[in-house]
Amino acid sequence: MARLFGTDGVRGLANADLTPELAMSVAAAAARVLAARDTSHRPVAVVGRDPRASGEMLQAAVAAGLASAGADVMQVGVLPTPAVAFLVGALGADLGVMISASHNPMPDNGIKLFAAGGHKLPDAIEDEIEANLQAPTERPTGAGVGRVYDIADAHDRYVAHLLAAVPNRLDGLKVVVDCANGAAWAAAPQAYREAGAEVIAIHALPDGENINDGCGSTHLEDLRAAVLAEGADLGIAHDGDADRCLAVDGTGAVIDGDQIMAVLALAMRDAGELVDDSFVVTVMSNLGLHVAMRDAGLKLRTTAVGDRYVLEELRATGLALGGEQSGHVLIPGHATTGDGLLTAMRLMARVAATGRPLAELAGVMTRMPQVLINVKVTDKATVASSPLVSSAVAAVEAELGDTGRVLLRPSGTEQLVRVMVEAPSEEAAQTAADRLAAVVAGVH
Repeated sequence: MARLFGTDGVRGLANADLTPELAMSVAAAAARVLAARDTSHRPVAVVGRDPRASGEMLQAAVAAGLASAGADVMQVGVLPTPAVAFLVGALGADLGVMISASHNPMPDNGIKLFAAGGHKLPDAIEDEIEANLQAPTERPTGAGVGRVYDIADAHDRYVAHLLAAVPNRLDGLKVVVDCANGAAWAAAPQAYREAGAEVIAIHALPDGENINDGCGSTHLEDLRAAVLAEGADLGIAHDGDADRCLAVDGTGAVIDGDQIMAVLALAMRDAGELVDDSFVVTVMSNLGLHVAMRDAGLKLRTTAVGDRYVLEELRATGLALGGEQSGHVLIPGHATTGDGLLTAMRLMARVAATGRPLAELAGVMTRMPQVLINVKVTDKATVASSPLVSSAVAAVEAELGDTGRVLLRPSGTEQLVRVMVEAPSEEAAQTAADRLAAVVAGVH
């Protein structure tokens, strides 16, 4: 049987894969597991959601499940995932539940869980919750049943937290923000305005059905057009639950997560905040980032793909910055999880403080052309051990030398091998990737 929890909670087609019954069971099991770990008090949970229509149904189910297991429920309404993580700590809760499928299409939904302090649950506790789903249990009655109530100032608490994390005001900046008709539709424009920026918000009218629909961090066309039309200094794009951030400079060029981290790393170094002059990236970060940061005297630590691996490395090393090319950036000094709004405000603060356009700041690194090909295979393990594949990779690496790199990565969920090549030109990267993909596809 496949593991219920994926890399970022439980996710699936709402009311088909992710049913109210499953949501209620997961919530109740989570409350029971946490209650058993600390019997000194009645467990308290923070519950938030993004605006997708199924979130209303699933929030009701989650609240019922938690209360049925004896946990009190603090509902915070539609807020970004990082807001829920923050509020778990700020409100002294034992558990956080975010109902969202992030950048997925509207019909999907998901359940993300946070432990006390707002940290993502470790695998062991997720496994314990999953095992508890089918365990016989005695439900509380009478006064033992949990209570459900709303936290009226949750939104304002989160915005105040963001404003406190910005090193300087954003006065003089004109920014377009694409809220993806998602969880940041109110918080992002408000926070950026209160920090001093002139804000034009687009895709900020969620109706329950239009989340991520041709907008947000996976569809940057509207943002690029709006930045140029408005003569804005830059644009910010969030995904449906706003744990990620991509940007567009004043010329309409896309600024990805690697470039954002380059700008933030140098800003944090100048402010004395960058621990050990180092930060954490994944194996998918562009070679151009490695080259630029080496030239700037900074060091990179590399992890497997996934924000949880970045977070593990940050915790293990005590470093102050990490993230992914996708725009999922972690700043542990101010947040326990990736926070797209925090990332955007720190990026804009650097632009405002230096008086330099984002294009110039991001120009500290030159992105190497990168080609990624997903190759369907019969057996990933056979490909990994194939001498033919190893030989082909070695040959391409020898040809590229220091001017590029090769990465073959098996999919974690499918019989796929991802072939990634970076090279000095798009043509060279495509040619090398096609060559390796053909070798991989031929292994049986």
